[in-house]
Amino acid sequence: MWSKKNINEWYSNHKWLVGCNYLPSTAINQLEMFQEDSFDPETNNKEIGWANDIGFNSLRIYLHDLLWQDKENFKNRLNKILILCSDHSIKPILVLFDDCHRPFPKLGKQPLPVRGVHNSGWKQSPGHEIVREIVKGNKEEEARLKLFTQEILEDFREDERILMWDLYNEPGQFGIGDESNTLLTKVWDWAFEVRPSQPLTACLDGTIGDKNIQTNKENSDVISFHVYEHQKVIPIIEELKEIGRPLICTEYMAREFGTTFEFTLPIFKEQNIGAYNWGLVAGKSQTHFGWETILKIKDLKDKGDFIEEGESIPEPDVWFHDICHQDGSPYDQNEVDFIKQILST
Repeated sequence: MWSKKNINEWYSNHKWLVGCNYLPSTAINQLEMFQEDSFDPETNNKEIGWANDIGFNSLRIYLHDLLWQDKENFKNRLNKILILCSDHSIKPILVLFDDCHRPFPKLGKQPLPVRGVHNSGWKQSPGHEIVREIVKGNKEEEARLKLFTQEILEDFREDERILMWDLYNEPGQFGIGDESNTLLTKVWDWAFEVRPSQPLTACLDGTIGDKNIQTNKENSDVISFHVYEHQKVIPIIEELKEIGRPLICTEYMAREFGTTFEFTLPIFKEQNIGAYNWGLVAGKSQTHFGWETILKIKDLKDKGDFIEEGESIPEPDVWFHDICHQDGSPYDQNEVDFIKQILST
C-alpha cells in the first residue's frame, strides 16, 4: 500500500481526472468488447475520440477473468485499446472483477439486448456461483483467478498508459453480500504480491457488506466511491475525506436522481475529486434506460423480448446514463457544452 504522502504526491501530479465508464455501443458487455469475433477497434477509436472531444482525460474500462483463457490474444486486443486511449490523450482505469448484474458468464456469442432493459447482458466476473465456490475452498477456481489477477498485473505493471487498477467493482452487490469477502481479500493479497507501479483501488460506497467495505478501506491506495443520489454527494465526500487519501468517484450521474453533470461536477472540481460518470454512447447495454427496467426480468434466465440484430434500440424520454447517440450527437447539447466549459477553466 502506498503511503498517504506518496499517493497524494502522485495525485497532485495529475490534472483533474474526469472521464466516464466506457463500453463501446456495439458491445453488450465486457466479453463482447474484447472477444475476437466482436472486437471493434473502429468503433472504439471513434468513440474514445468523442470522449476526448468532450474533454475527458480518462476512462474506466472493465475486463473479465474468462478472457484470460485466450490470454495472448486478449492482451493484444487490450494493448490496442491502450494505444487508442493514448492516441486520444486518455489514461484508463482497468477493472478486474465485478459482482453486478447477470450471473453465469460464458465465452462465445453474447445475448442480444432485452428490449428496454438497463444492462440486460452485463456479466458478473467471475460470477456469484464461482465466488461461492471460493468460499467453499475450490482450489482449482482459486488458482485460475489468482493466475488471471497476477499475470495481467505483472504483464502491465510498468505500463504508463494505465492510470490505475480497480480490483473489484462493488463486491457484495446483487445479493451476495459479505460472501464476496473471501475472494476480495485474496484478490488484494494477490495484487500486493505483484505490486504494480500503478495505484490500486476498490470502491467503498457502492460496495455491499461491512467486511467488504473495511477490506477496501484498509487496502486502497486511492479511495474510490460511487454516488448516484444527489443528496448523498456531500455527506459521502465529508466522510471519505477523513481518510486522508485522494478521492475518485468512479461511478456517478443518474439524471432522474439528480446527480447531473451540472450538479455534481462543480462539487467534484471544488473538492479536487476525480469523476467518472456511467456511460458514453447509448448502445447495446441500454444504460440510458433506468434501473427500474431491470425488474422486467424477474428470472435472470428469462429470454425476455430480445432486440434483433440490426433493429434500432428504442430510447426513453429522459436518459438515465450516457451522453451521446451512436452517431456522436449529444443527448443534450447544453449538457455537453457545460462539461466542456468546466473542463476548460
